[in-house]
Amino acid sequence: MSTSTGLSGKSVVVTGAGSGIGRAAALRFAAEGARVVLADLNAEGAKEAAEEIVAAGGTAVTVVGDLGEQRTVDQVVATAVDTFGGIDVLVNNAGIMDRMSAAGETDDDEWERVLRINLTAPFLLTRAALPHLLANGKGAIVFTASEASLRGSAAGAAYTASKHGVAGLTKSLAVMYRDKGVRTNAIAPGGTVTGIQVQADKDALGPSVIMGHMGNVGRTASADEQAAAIVFLASDAASNINGVILPVDNGWAAV
Repeated sequence: MSTSTGLSGKSVVVTGAGSGIGRAAALRFAAEGARVVLADLNAEGAKEAAEEIVAAGGTAVTVVGDLGEQRTVDQVVATAVDTFGGIDVLVNNAGIMDRMSAAGETDDDEWERVLRINLTAPFLLTRAALPHLLANGKGAIVFTASEASLRGSAAGAAYTASKHGVAGLTKSLAVMYRDKGVRTNAIAPGGTVTGIQVQADKDALGPSVIMGHMGNVGRTASADEQAAAIVFLASDAASNINGVILPVDNGWAAV
């Protein structure tokens, strides 16, 4: 017996769609028949992903810009509404790593940059998209949190705080809007093959402590394995799943 994902014809926004987990998710949504808005700061990556979707017979448009800026957020929402008639699914995936810095090593720039991109930007986009999700009476929001949203030993102070914030925002949205038909969940990836680079000073306190906890990470996932979980949480197959932070980490969270 097969279960329909219910995604065919839906309007889906994916941020960070030019590479890694976001790109894999955009491709998977398109393969399910969704129409996808690919948002990314990387114009070339977003264009290539959209071209791959179109070449496979799917529908995709791109928006390029910094999602920490309101004008980019407004452009993403306007593109989805004007091109596809609304928003059914929002995937807040875009994010950056910190330098694995302990709190005492974290300067203002690192803190503000990571929090702005990882937490403020998805908040801004969610706030802008909510009226359109609510207008449908049904919708799904999926965040990319992190193993660092579950523990204090997976990244530096800024990244850990930002992803704990994502987990809290996910749960708040789930409670506030569940009676309005909008579900909100998040995946919490463990080690995953993506293009994200970490510029860490291995002799600093933060990286030296964190590396001591990396023996329990387990197998590194592919971006597509994370994308599969995102599409599931957005689909009708997860119709009664709301407010979950789902570890996709080969059991790291269970250690």
